[in-house]
Amino acid sequence: MTKADQAAIDRFSPFLKFYYQLTQSAEISNWLMFITIFALCILVYKLGFAKKLPLLKSAIIYIFMFIGCLMFTFLAIFLPIAEGLVVAALILGIYKIRLNREKKAGTFNN
Repeated sequence: MTKADQAAIDRFSPFLKFYYQLTQSAEISNWLMFITIFALCILVYKLGFAKKLPLLKSAIIYIFMFIGCLMFTFLAIFLPIAEGLVVAALILGIYKIRLNREKKAGTFNN
């Protein structure tokens, strides 16, 4: 490995650096990064934005999400995209838990 290769790897986002060190393959680590980003996007969508939709409309949303995640994967090489999605999922998860507790306790006001 050359110094230029090592310098590029040092600039990777933490998730991608972990995947690259785990697999030692750029292709596999990029696919793992894409799968991670797509799964986290689905989770964030479900936690914060999803509504009950007909099957075709849901399929269209997931197709566009798939295309968007391809672009996110290119950005995630050097930017913390996956890490931001993890934070968003945690915040939305905490919000949903608190919302459900307030609804059960009867203290939730619209």
